[in-house]
Amino acid sequence: MFNKKFHTIIKRSLAGMLCAGLLVSQPSVTYATETDSATSEVSHSATYSQAADTDSIKDWPTGPNIEGQSAVLMDAVTDTILYSKNANDQLYPASITKIMTALLACENLDMDDTLTMSQEAAYGIEAGSSSIYAETGEVFTVEQALMALMLESANEMALALAEKTSGSVKKFVELMNQRAAQLGCKNTHFNNPNGLPDETHYTTASDMMKIAKAAWYNPRFRKFVTTQTYEIPPTNKQPETRYLLNHHKMMAGQSYAYDGVMGGKTGYTNVAGNTLVTYAKRGNSILIAVVLNSTNGAFPDTASLFDYGFDNFEKVDMNVDSNPAPVKFLPCEKHLLKDNGNRCSFYYMRHVYVTVPVGTDVTQLVKKQKTLNNSVGPKRIKSKYYFNGHMVGYGMQYEKEILSDLLLCTSF
Repeated sequence: MFNKKFHTIIKRSLAGMLCAGLLVSQPSVTYATETDSATSEVSHSATYSQAADTDSIKDWPTGPNIEGQSAVLMDAVTDTILYSKNANDQLYPASITKIMTALLACENLDMDDTLTMSQEAAYGIEAGSSSIYAETGEVFTVEQALMALMLESANEMALALAEKTSGSVKKFVELMNQRAAQLGCKNTHFNNPNGLPDETHYTTASDMMKIAKAAWYNPRFRKFVTTQTYEIPPTNKQPETRYLLNHHKMMAGQSYAYDGVMGGKTGYTNVAGNTLVTYAKRGNSILIAVVLNSTNGAFPDTASLFDYGFDNFEKVDMNVDSNPAPVKFLPCEKHLLKDNGNRCSFYYMRHVYVTVPVGTDVTQLVKKQKTLNNSVGPKRIKSKYYFNGHMVGYGMQYEKEILSDLLLCTSF
């Protein structure tokens, strides 16, 4: 372990190189070469030939073989799981942990506010791990810190943002786990905000998908995950500009560029292998891919998943009738309403889409409805559509008039 003085010398030296135009490399995008020559036999992972769980769905397109131990591909609008492989295996996430860190910062902080690097944040990471070499006492805006977090995977910035958000890293970790539970994560436990190795820090592809989707629907987060390059001007501690580069190699102009990829987050540690979250759009479809414990950055795996998703599935408008759908009131409510009967109007607020194999007759999908009662506020009706038992989309109807409106005759 380096002592602090020596660590500081290294940091300043590397920071100078960075400012001269050399970008800091990120361990999370270290690639493994699987063949020494074109004639060598390809070596695959132990789970490469394992069939996808979704292959068991009748008439569902067969999924590709991938190196990753676990993966999920989902339509971000319909919540349809297009591909699933060992989705509930508890694995190490590495730096894709920072998606949750960034989401919480976006939900709780002012982007124009500033943060000052504490000694604990600046030197609380492993020497040699992803960093922009921030110094104790150095001042950044929250936006700059988030750009460093998501583009250069700066581990010290994860600690600084945690302290800024919750007052301490410990309290921030509690917030991470609370937010994960709110999102429906069942097999996730975070123990730090950056994803550095920890036996009690794990997730699943299924849970990570829930986090990735929630983050995507935060417009602030989208800015940080889709930015290619960014500059941090001189600070109170660093006289030179820092140049940041998004290390997701599937973005435009990079070595694994894939048509439609908007951004994502890479991750790598020796124990986690390559982990990757990627967002891509083609036509009217937005797909999210999560891959855990893979090789070659998980970029070839993700490309195979996107090829599979975009080539074999389509998003279809169900053209639902926007006219009211009735639901019965409770007996006491019926008595109060008297001549208004026992029916209440529910309306769709938006179009209802499903994602199905190309050519599917959507009129044959099975529809299941459930009334969702709130402790406060109006009722809702959730309609789910199923393809041979597999959920492929849903619609939500909202009560037009609440009971008090009907009793007061304010909206007849």
